[in-house]
Amino acid sequence: MNDMVQTQTKAEKSRAVIEVDGVDFCYGTARALKDIDLTVRAQEILAFIGPSGCGKSTLLRCFNRMNDLVHGAKVTKGTIHVNGAEIHSPEVDPVELRRRVGMVFQKSNPFPRSIYENVAYGPRLSGVIEEREMDGIVEKALRESALWDEVKDRLHESAFGLSGGQQQRLCIARAIAVKPEILLMDEPCSALDPIATAKVEELILELRREFTIVIVTHNMQQATRVSDKTAFFYLGELVEFGSTSAIFSNPKKPETEDYISGRFG
Repeated sequence: MNDMVQTQTKAEKSRAVIEVDGVDFCYGTARALKDIDLTVRAQEILAFIGPSGCGKSTLLRCFNRMNDLVHGAKVTKGTIHVNGAEIHSPEVDPVELRRRVGMVFQKSNPFPRSIYENVAYGPRLSGVIEEREMDGIVEKALRESALWDEVKDRLHESAFGLSGGQQQRLCIARAIAVKPEILLMDEPCSALDPIATAKVEELILELRREFTIVIVTHNMQQATRVSDKTAFFYLGELVEFGSTSAIFSNPKKPETEDYISGRFG
């Protein structure tokens, strides 16, 4: 029986959660992504690295169709599947997609509400109205974001009273409160000090138990610390994709080696 459970677990972890096949993406007539092929597997942490303007955040925002909100921005070729469904299919509701594919932004953006109401916001929209159930959801999300012990006695105070690092962890709690399948993080530590960054990195490693995570980072040390796989982008192209250890210790492409060694970027 244990062997069967172990086999199922391995199969689940090898399941493709995001599949990108031959994707081009344009802002108007400007081609930002060129023929991207990429697969993200369950409970994997994938880091996107590369210089500014290379397409990292653009691809990340494709996964939950956040780019739909930008006039003239669209996938012009190829497909993106999330858990087997083509996300640009007419049957896919972008709002529901964004519930299943949560996002944490570069700058913490708590709502002008209490700590409790920040976390409760998404579940309320999803129809949770029973107070006891909501209390449990809020506590669970704050515990999973390693914030509960710091805020449990001030849940009804303004979220703006938290430090920058706490606000970012609150935004993570808000994202996971609706139980997404995938968590996207767009440079979540870029505005944080080293201590707050370390806490968020520890949190990312904990969250991998429940979520598939894709993180954009300019910090290559961070990529080596938290990710299983790394994708290096340059000028809208996916130059190299593989295990993080291989990318950083034995890159196959000279452009990758030049970037990680600091010769450009």
